[in-house]
Amino acid sequence: MFDKLEDLLHRFEEILNELNEPTVAENQARFRALMKEQSDLTPIVEAYREYKKCNETVADSLSLLESENDDEMREMLKEELNDAKKRIEELETELKVLLLPKDPNDDKNVIVEIRAGAGGDEAALFAAEIYRMYVHYAEGRRWKIELLNVDEIGIGGMKEVQFVITGQGAYSRMKYESGVHRVQRVPETESGGRIHTSTISVAVMPEVDEDIDIVIDEKDIRVDVMRASGNGGQCVNTTDSAVRLTHYPTGIVVYSQTEKSQLQNKAKAFALLKSKLYDMEQQQRHDAEAELRRSQIGTGDRSEKIRTYNFPQGRVTDHRINLTLYKLDKIMNGDIDEILDACISADQAIRLSRLNQEV
Repeated sequence: MFDKLEDLLHRFEEILNELNEPTVAENQARFRALMKEQSDLTPIVEAYREYKKCNETVADSLSLLESENDDEMREMLKEELNDAKKRIEELETELKVLLLPKDPNDDKNVIVEIRAGAGGDEAALFAAEIYRMYVHYAEGRRWKIELLNVDEIGIGGMKEVQFVITGQGAYSRMKYESGVHRVQRVPETESGGRIHTSTISVAVMPEVDEDIDIVIDEKDIRVDVMRASGNGGQCVNTTDSAVRLTHYPTGIVVYSQTEKSQLQNKAKAFALLKSKLYDMEQQQRHDAEAELRRSQIGTGDRSEKIRTYNFPQGRVTDHRINLTLYKLDKIMNGDIDEILDACISADQAIRLSRLNQEV
């Protein structure tokens, strides 16, 4: 591990030297690549430098203890020595985590698709609430939300909604939201006060950008244009601006109607289709690597029930990590970092355990 850390430290210094050259900005592609590599390496380098400094502190403290006779000074040196040793243990674990293979999609923007499942109108109402939960969460992290498509029902619910979240590291956190979300509560339409259980499904897909080659043959696509349905602004429902794409080989159908321009809706529809095809490719790869799939948190089967929102008891339970929080109101307002942090920690612990077994 330490040979690798030394190599990374050397590479980091090379990058800094190159970035200091006056001509580096002339090649914008190279400049962006260097800046990204520097950003990726910075937390590893900072932790490793602190690790080396703590080791120096240990060596210095031991050396001074051999020649120091003053009791008070010896106590100070012992305390400094113990603090440094403790920090070294923490940094070793931190460095192992930082050196874990990174998901190549982690820095990408995401396309999120929420669909109402079992429960009729109540499921559609819950889908709309989960959509708003993600909007609040994105706003809290200063991410941008762009609506791709929404199929609303008259009482404020959504049968389905697709949207893009643009922001640094969006996929690295939002990928843990994929799966079936279950709600338990008394619907407003329930006169007998009985608790109903409804479900929605959430799919989180990395947005496909230039570094991913997804080829779509024009012969495999049918493009239909039509007038948008549902609530729309001026001109949205009066022109053939909505676009539906049907991909024959996979049967995937995508629809976009949120823009006034047919060209804009077509571009959004193709972006969604590309992400769905890329996601399908990833799922097939994961299926082929069954052991890897079982060892990860949050990237498993889309039919997996991952979380229950129990309104009568005010609790949210994430079933993958056996975490229960009694802060449902805050969570529904976008405060989901505690859940996502726990999922990330659990995922890292599993991967570290597997790494240690291989060693």
